[in-house]
Amino acid sequence: MTLIPVILSGGAGTRLWPLSREMMPKQMLKLLSERTLLQETALRANAAPIVVCNQEHRFIVAEQLREIGIEPKAIVIEPCGRNTAPAVAVAALLAADQPDALLLVMPSDHLVRDVAAFQAAIAKAMPLAKAGHLVTFGIEPTEPNTGYGYIQRGEAVMDGFTVRRFVEKPDRATAETYLAEGTYAWNSGIFLFPARLYLEELARLRPGMIQGCRDALEQGATDLFFFRLAEGPFATLSGESIDYAVMEQTARAAMVPVEMGWSDIGSWSSLWQESQPDDNGNVTIGDVITTGTEGCYLRSDDRLLTTIGVKDLVVVATDDAVLVAGKAHDQDVKKIVEALKAKNRSEATHGSRAWRPWGWFQNLDDGHRFRVKHIQVNPGAKLSLQKHWHRSEHWVVVTGTALVTCGEQTFTLRENESTFIPAGTPHRLENPGRLPLRMIEVQSGEYVGEDDIVRLEDAYGRTEK
Repeated sequence: MTLIPVILSGGAGTRLWPLSREMMPKQMLKLLSERTLLQETALRANAAPIVVCNQEHRFIVAEQLREIGIEPKAIVIEPCGRNTAPAVAVAALLAADQPDALLLVMPSDHLVRDVAAFQAAIAKAMPLAKAGHLVTFGIEPTEPNTGYGYIQRGEAVMDGFTVRRFVEKPDRATAETYLAEGTYAWNSGIFLFPARLYLEELARLRPGMIQGCRDALEQGATDLFFFRLAEGPFATLSGESIDYAVMEQTARAAMVPVEMGWSDIGSWSSLWQESQPDDNGNVTIGDVITTGTEGCYLRSDDRLLTTIGVKDLVVVATDDAVLVAGKAHDQDVKKIVEALKAKNRSEATHGSRAWRPWGWFQNLDDGHRFRVKHIQVNPGAKLSLQKHWHRSEHWVVVTGTALVTCGEQTFTLRENESTFIPAGTPHRLENPGRLPLRMIEVQSGEYVGEDDIVRLEDAYGRTEK
């Protein structure tokens, strides 16, 4: 049987705001190691994956896979979010030309500390899947956690169990009952099943969904190294999870229990637990100094953070926002994000650093008729040939080498050298070197908004029509 990993990377990660935001969600962040959660997921898959993501994240996904030397089978772009059932259906349709294909479906933002145990569970699940089961992996519960869904196991079958029922996130008393009964496991959201079996069950249970996914694929198109699903048919689909659309209704569900150091990193408290607190129960990351502080998660990505005489708090400081929350209330962080969105605050979705296919830029300062940016261009990358109607730009190279096109001229800038780009002049910035190019850009003019840009040529398919 051919094992094809399917990595679902569409989540927004709002419960880890302000570090995680819609434009840079938690799966793209280095939270617990030198690799992002997406990279860790791709590596433990141990095969070329199909990745399903959205438009805004496509270049970040591609770059993070490139960094770890993984070439995906496909990166599929959803035109809009429709939950996990349609995303997996698209992956199953892509794999349908291989009659023996097994899909290993994984969220991109989960932690698995014991990869060997994970691989052993897959080995146990494969015979079940070959025998005609849709297999899910149940995590042996260690506490009455109310942040997870649960699976109740039924009769033993091969190296697993049939599934008696799936239950939503319970209250505390119910979770304690589940733990005492000993027949319940946490729902990991990880699945293994034959691609054709999933399509058969989905066609039986949600015929409109399967047809919409077929149409979105047939009417979709290749864009650089991505595949774009057609928006028309995909947007008409109902947003349903695999659990709700298929697993809770099929008679073919099975479960393999596993202890693999799993967490969905669904809150600051869970990240505090997984970060191995010190003797005072504190996790400190960044420039943090404490006294008389216990049981806290303290993180500063920008400036000095100090605490005195506090207990069981989450304090997270970025360059544009600060969160202070009691650990017992960290599931309510999403309410803050909702309030920010209601006020049309950009902090709900964006950080000060914006990612582009060529690298990133970070706003350092802005005011009337000016903006200052820190720009990084990755080795070998280049921005579009572009012009601005309302602003001029001053470029100062901090590190690396820049190849600059300004009007009819092309020239090289090195560290501590600078140039001026007049408004209305076609220009391009490239990094011909092997190291990242970093520079400071000062924009000045009557308007310095990001939409004052006309792309004349672009390596990433973003030129004006």
